[in-house]
Amino acid sequence: MSKKGKVLVAMSGGIDSTVSALMLHEQGYEVVGITMKTWDYASSGGGKKETGCCNLDSFNDARKAAVDHGFPHYVLDIREEFGDFVVNNFVEEYIAGRTPNPCVLCNTHIKWAALLKRANALGCDFIATGHYVKVREENSRFVLSKAKDLTKDQSYVLWGLGQECLSRSIYPLGDLLKTEVRQLAFDRGYTELAKKAESYEICFVPDNDYRAFLKRNVNGLEDRVNGGDFVLADGQVVGKHNGYPFYTIGQRKGLEIAYGKPLYVTNILPDNNTVVLGEIHELQQSEMTVRGLNMVKYGAIGEQMEAVTKIRYRDPGMQSVLTSVPGGVHVAFSQAVSSVAPGQSAVFYEGDDVIAGGIIQKDILAG
Repeated sequence: MSKKGKVLVAMSGGIDSTVSALMLHEQGYEVVGITMKTWDYASSGGGKKETGCCNLDSFNDARKAAVDHGFPHYVLDIREEFGDFVVNNFVEEYIAGRTPNPCVLCNTHIKWAALLKRANALGCDFIATGHYVKVREENSRFVLSKAKDLTKDQSYVLWGLGQECLSRSIYPLGDLLKTEVRQLAFDRGYTELAKKAESYEICFVPDNDYRAFLKRNVNGLEDRVNGGDFVLADGQVVGKHNGYPFYTIGQRKGLEIAYGKPLYVTNILPDNNTVVLGEIHELQQSEMTVRGLNMVKYGAIGEQMEAVTKIRYRDPGMQSVLTSVPGGVHVAFSQAVSSVAPGQSAVFYEGDDVIAGGIIQKDILAG
């Protein structure tokens, strides 16, 4: 029995999770590797072969690393839970005229829940992943914060993790740069892994075409939504579209509208199959409402609080004032931000620390 404890490491077969497992093994933890199968590509109808974290090559890469270093490895099939919850929500959100973030939902409700359940069954004290974040205990709470490598930081997609998950989580890469992680893999003989490209696709949309995925998974969708109106903010009809679920806030390409100046999707109205277009300045919002909060650093927002708010993964963030409202928080930005998309995550930061996160709502107050 290791003095440091027993840790269940989620191993996708990629470089980050593999190096995490090896680091913990070398540090003296009793490591158990686990690879989660979330999706069956054969059922997705996509044209590309399996890529990313849910293919046989990735499973074999994860198992090889475990065998090389003498710790056990398991494959956990969570396709049923994943499909019922994450994929169904993905479809429902687009049908509701919103833009979902399935990776956030999966992390919050599926992967970490599955990890904790299996960790308990195997007598593991901790769970670990290859995410680029940090966690610490402060004032009787476990605080999630940004990684040293800000270009790889993944705190935005982990805002939904509860205190129990954070209290038992280890993130070995939080204090490392990606270049250092690649060097660690190379130094340990994993030369191919060190050069392995990263996948940024949604795992159940292997061709990265969510529109085709919706068409394959919602019977009669195209016939039902095709031919709705493109309108301007004043109601003027400027063309016909292919169906409101196939557009996202801020979209410019693929509109097939000749108007004499660039137009962008500024609003989606599913009730009457209408897509609102406008010029780039019409995408600007100075405030919004966020609900479904998960508190991380503090137990509550309080009446009012200053924070830097991120509205998408690569967003640098904007200084804002948070005000508690029933069931959520009102966000007032210090400067207007562009392309606020209902259904996406908003994450609030104090320095590098995650204060809380939630889901951007339709009831956005225009600036």
